[in-house]
Amino acid sequence: MNPVIETPIKHPLIHSLKTLFLFLFLIIAFPIFTFSQERKVENLPKYDKQKIHFGFLLGINTTDFTIRRIGNFNSLDSLYVVESAPQTGFNLGIIGNLRLGEHFDLRFVPDLAFSQRNLDYTFYENGKLVVTTKEIESSFLEFPLELKFKSRRINNYRGYVIAGIKYSIDMVSQAKVENADKDFVKLKRKDYGYSIGMGFDFYLERFKFAPEIKMYHGLNNLLVDDPKIFSSSLSSLKSKIFLVSFTFE
Repeated sequence: MNPVIETPIKHPLIHSLKTLFLFLFLIIAFPIFTFSQERKVENLPKYDKQKIHFGFLLGINTTDFTIRRIGNFNSLDSLYVVESAPQTGFNLGIIGNLRLGEHFDLRFVPDLAFSQRNLDYTFYENGKLVVTTKEIESSFLEFPLELKFKSRRINNYRGYVIAGIKYSIDMVSQAKVENADKDFVKLKRKDYGYSIGMGFDFYLERFKFAPEIKMYHGLNNLLVDDPKIFSSSLSSLKSKIFLVSFTFE
């Protein structure tokens, strides 16, 4: 019989979100206070009149799972709990920006993302709790299409919000791999979902720089049916990604 132990619910991204929102608040507060005092010389005054422009993206991601267990999970003999442990990776991408109007842009940002997610399985064996970790590495080709809403430009600065959809392919997926000697969690190669985020454009002398934060929620159940307990104990695994990126356009 499994022990009755209360396990706290973990929210590993909340602390990072609070820190980054504070950081971005300081970024926005200082320029607004400064710009309100005096008129600055505008850098790149004709930049936003371009119909199409390009750039590149560098990012740091934290990749996680939204887990749903099977209905009779508590009746499993030895498995006590399953938890997701997000890991850090990085993104490299190219930006294609289409101007739709004074405040709206359409962006296509294909990128290559390297990430890892861990699943921690806690078993109750011989009166002890034993944790087994399954590492899931992924290399994604991602194809996001995003709508960007920009605020009014204040000298060399403006804020924006962004929302869009994304389709991705995991190039190292093991969905079709058959190996009876190794227990691993198989995931589907293809994923799709939506993202929301915010950022700030800074107009420098030669280019535009933007720090940006974005949350992605997958809609596709990535779990591949498998009789082994590492998969059969779950009914759904969906992607959840937090991305901090820096764009140069």
